[in-house]
Amino acid sequence: MPHSIDLNSDLGESFGAWSMGDDAALLRVVSSANVACGFHAGDASTMLATCREAAANGVTVGAHVSYRDLAGFGRRSMDVPPGELRDEVLYQLAALTGLARVAGTAVRYVKPHGALYNRIVHDEPQANAVVDAVIAFDPSLALLGLAGSAVERSAEEAGLRFVREAFVDRGYRADGTLVPRTEPGALLSDADAIAARAVRMATHGRVTAVDGTEIAVQVDSLCVHGDTPGAVAMAQAVRDALAASGVSVEPFA
Repeated sequence: MPHSIDLNSDLGESFGAWSMGDDAALLRVVSSANVACGFHAGDASTMLATCREAAANGVTVGAHVSYRDLAGFGRRSMDVPPGELRDEVLYQLAALTGLARVAGTAVRYVKPHGALYNRIVHDEPQANAVVDAVIAFDPSLALLGLAGSAVERSAEEAGLRFVREAFVDRGYRADGTLVPRTEPGALLSDADAIAARAVRMATHGRVTAVDGTEIAVQVDSLCVHGDTPGAVAMAQAVRDALAASGVSVEPFA
């Protein structure tokens, strides 16, 4: 049983007059914040404010990089040439790093968002592009993603630290990938069930897939999505259940 585990959430996803999630409340619960970098959500003021709030709460900041897809919230897969994708990840890293510095904190890791996250589970050229961008920008950064993926293999080959993530509020297929949001069972909402699931993931490395299959999950960090209805209650339930099981919540970076 691990003595501690990271609890992360996707934050800073408001844009202009459009508000998303309760970042202030979640930043009092989680240990790591995946801050949107302006390509799927977030703007300069939101990015800066989120970094400041994270710093005030002692929460580690990560860059939540995405395809350039504001209209689709970064959830539409795109055939971006690897060289262009590398440059766009670099652009997002540079933007958030500058704002984080002004906020008195620093970017410690990178987590791809949405369709990009899912694409680099199996797409080696795009996975390599993301890894190349992180290595070029700052090879001391960690990369957060799905265990057993193309991007994990690429990171290991490049000598980049890879942190394995599991999702407490998302359904899994029998092959260990996430159920697409367009399919039944993709999103979970029962806070108590999610908390029990998180403890099982953290302490036993197991989760039940949507078809009833028991699968193994390697996990260093648990994610609660900030845009999920009831996200704050879910995150608090997860943290409380972990503590009751003897597992503290600590940042991995």
